[in-house]
Amino acid sequence: MNKVWTFIVSKKLSTEEINLLIQQGNNFISEWTAHEQKLSSSFELFRERIIIVKVDEENTSASGCSIDKLTRFIKNLEKQFNLELLNRLLVALKKEDQIEVVHASKVKELISQNILTENTIIYNTSASNQNELEKWEEKLNSTWLKKYLV
Repeated sequence: MNKVWTFIVSKKLSTEEINLLIQQGNNFISEWTAHEQKLSSSFELFRERIIIVKVDEENTSASGCSIDKLTRFIKNLEKQFNLELLNRLLVALKKEDQIEVVHASKVKELISQNILTENTIIYNTSASNQNELEKWEEKLNSTWLKKYLV
């Protein structure tokens, strides 16, 4: 899998919503094409808080039209589940075995309260390929959020 897109789920979902979201994601990728060629792709809901869509571009590359289809699908999920998925100011951080989502505007305050530290693990949701995704857990002091450290 070469190309990767990640979308932070802005709120916790019920078990029913999670199951429906996964079903719809799997339905989408089963029909996803680029220039009428089926894309070899996958859909995952990582720890119930981050959608990961992957495309193996070895045979067929995702094109502008196929990326537009993905964006429309994600926007439809936003409406259906009352979510923010395209908001790049959401921050996903590791809390034990779960993911907590906060708005970037809260990070400085959470650091001052010692809720977040320089060693808090942040998920790099700007990962765009499999290699970056494999190393997407980064300490806060290695991310763009380090500017909030005193």
